Amino acid sequence: MASFGVIGSKGAMGEALKRVIEASGHDYAGGIDKGGDPAALADSSDALIDFSAPGALAANLHAAVGAGVPIVIGTTGLEQPHHDAIDEAARATAVLQTGNTSLGVTLLAHLVREAAERLGDDWDIEIVEMHHRRKVDAPSGTALLLGEAAATGRGIDLADNRESGRDGQTGARARGAIGFAALRGGTVAGEHSVILAGEQERLTLSHSAENREIFARGAVKAAEWLLSREAGRYTMEEVLGL
Repeated sequence: MASFGVIGSKGAMGEALKRVIEASGHDYAGGIDKGGDPAALADSSDALIDFSAPGALAANLHAAVGAGVPIVIGTTGLEQPHHDAIDEAARATAVLQTGNTSLGVTLLAHLVREAAERLGDDWDIEIVEMHHRRKVDAPSGTALLLGEAAATGRGIDLADNRESGRDGQTGARARGAIGFAALRGGTVAGEHSVILAGEQERLTLSHSAENREIFARGAVKAAEWLLSREAGRYTMEEVLGL
């Protein structure tokens, strides 16, 4: 049994995490939101789970490092400076950052990477995602995670081969591009499809999230796994042994 603290506790994910932590037989060390003290929470926790906001990441990492506790980061909308800060923190404590804590999505990314590697760049890749109307970032962290998996499979850099937000006279699709489309509406927890389109055939790999508790369960599993790890930056694929 361990004690887990939640950063971003008043959101839908925070509430789901509290339920899953307690149902898993662990202690809920408490939660904080904007204006809360992550250092105090870290001092009373065996591990932190962060689903807050990019602007809070630096303070949350500092708290985890200061208390010597691991941290799972499920916050999306991160940019390169955030990843640089994660890399720095991972020198001192165990950190797992992911665009999606779902175990199903983790396996999906593994399959996408393998498909992209084996099929080659004459198969076009499009990633389509849909989320609830309140989501503020696009493409979703999960869509970007899947795009990175496809790019890794092809041995290319996603940033140099990404197409999104097509509108108007865009010209022909670039060979080898990885396209993104983001849909928003209703209360959709998360829908992701990776379409690999070849000559006269099409392969679609997809995942549907029916409830946010799937992300909470994955995050708690990741936190459990991190408890026995040395300092370093880890992935959900490592949690599943992929």
